Amino acid sequence: MVLHGKTAIEEVVLYHAGADVGQGAHTAFMQMAAEAVGVPLEKVRLIASDTAETGSAGSASASRLTFMAGNAIRGAAEKALAAWQAEDRPATGEFMYRPPKTTPYDPLAYGYVAQAVEVEVDLETGLVQLVQVICASDVGRAINPLLVQGQIEGAVVQAQGYALMEHILCKDGRVLNPYLSTYLIPTVLDAPAEVRSLILEYPDPIGPWGARGMAEMPFLPLTPAIAAAIHDATGIWLTSQPFTPDKVVKELRKHGLGVI
Repeated sequence: MVLHGKTAIEEVVLYHAGADVGQGAHTAFMQMAAEAVGVPLEKVRLIASDTAETGSAGSASASRLTFMAGNAIRGAAEKALAAWQAEDRPATGEFMYRPPKTTPYDPLAYGYVAQAVEVEVDLETGLVQLVQVICASDVGRAINPLLVQGQIEGAVVQAQGYALMEHILCKDGRVLNPYLSTYLIPTVLDAPAEVRSLILEYPDPIGPWGARGMAEMPFLPLTPAIAAAIHDATGIWLTSQPFTPDKVVKELRKHGLGVI
């Protein structure tokens, strides 16, 4: 991080290797840099993911990016501000964040999520329609609530595909359905009519401004929530996903439900 200016900070240049893969991470990086230095967002310029300038930050995976990047940004800002107070111009701060070792079920830095769903089951065809999803996610602190909501909604639809339709078929080492016409993914017509995103904020003591990662959390409970909703509607438990119509019909007929 480099602070430019004479008597006041006129520009903050943030060098960071963290990748934005559509989740809005770079926006969050700039917000955290502005907060750490104490300047408006418009004074922050991000140079991101340029290996000639920023090195490597590891992968954008494991819901780690906001937590790791935020702590690194905060550390760099502290060093840059110390240099600024020493009247270094421009003032530079570099910081590499390494998290403390964790043990199983360590209460720190874990995200938590719970989901409830409403489904409709066609007893004749076995088609399961996901109607409504309520997703409550404890994100520590939401750096950008709108981005968090977008990640929740996107994750729900992606998990819907995993739960209800995405079924890769292989035979003798060959994929039998390699095209989107045969390997189905959710479209806008398949998405739930409503996804309610309940963003809970219980700050993490070692997270940057209390934040913890959350991007992948909504994936995890959707399949069991859908299975429980199908059971509530029909009385049958499905134990193998995806819950495609052929599987659902087979179980319905086995239990004497639907058209025979």
